[in-house]
Amino acid sequence: MNPTAERQLHLTIGSRFENIELVQMTVDETLAELGATEEHRHWIGLALREALANAIKHGNRQDTGKQVDVDLDLADGELVLRVSDEGGGFDPDEVKDPLAPENRFRADGRGIFYMKKFMDDVHYGFRPGGGTIVVMRKRLAPASGGQER
Repeated sequence: MNPTAERQLHLTIGSRFENIELVQMTVDETLAELGATEEHRHWIGLALREALANAIKHGNRQDTGKQVDVDLDLADGELVLRVSDEGGGFDPDEVKDPLAPENRFRADGRGIFYMKKFMDDVHYGFRPGGGTIVVMRKRLAPASGGQER
């Protein structure tokens, strides 16, 4: 990975599951051009797909009149992905732990669990007019003097 590479990308999609593939491919191609490893691209792609699916299904409730915004920022070897929906928002602390024995067979919470496993940092914010913003960070190049994670 070229530690001096910088890139910004913004995409806006309609709330349709078929748009997930388009966003994931665009981000993957951008990361490949910048020299990200295939392994990093794989895990980032899975986290991005989960964030997009959550935004479409849970955030916008598959309302095709609502949009999902995706922003990619890469600077100093750190990737920041933001996925924003126009839904009512939610409380991330109320999502059940998918590893708890009583939740093992429930589908709820797995997407957030995977995003946290695949990325270095995941935070949620809320837009003033409604909607959730998930911010995911991944270090792709060694920090100055450090090793790659």
